[in-house]
Amino acid sequence: MVDEEGNQLGVMTLPDAMKAAREAGLDVVEISPNAVPPVCKIVDYGKFLYEANKKAHEAKKHQKSSHIKEVKFRPSTAEHDYQVRKNQIIRFLGEGYKVKAMIFHRGREMAHQDVGRAKMDRLMRDIVDHAQVEFGPRMEANILLALLAPKKGAGAAAPAARPAGEQA
Repeated sequence: MVDEEGNQLGVMTLPDAMKAAREAGLDVVEISPNAVPPVCKIVDYGKFLYEANKKAHEAKKHQKSSHIKEVKFRPSTAEHDYQVRKNQIIRFLGEGYKVKAMIFHRGREMAHQDVGRAKMDRLMRDIVDHAQVEFGPRMEANILLALLAPKKGAGAAAPAARPAGEQA
């Protein structure tokens, strides 16, 4: 048993702990139930919950979430659209996101998968400085996809990747 100031009170029975907590106007909270004997503390339960919630919120704030951004192409995607999507991928990677690049084949495009494969190979060559490939281009049904992760140390160089003639 530990009191509100953190002083050890020793091993107590539950009724004795409840009596000590009642005299202090506080609650008995089980801190470590798996310990032998279990560790309990005399605290204000509302304050205990508030501090636990605050700790959990702080831990969550410093945690890095890994969302996956999706960028979709078609085998017939025009050059300008290709460049826009390529720059989006580079920006997403610079922000620390993983990117799923997908090339959708529809109808007769399935007969010419080499066109989509060539576009994906070109994309891989264009972003090699910014990304590492988690799993390479592979066909899943009618979609050619690749999962890209940011390269270590490439995050700071991403804003400078914009060509000189392009405006924000």
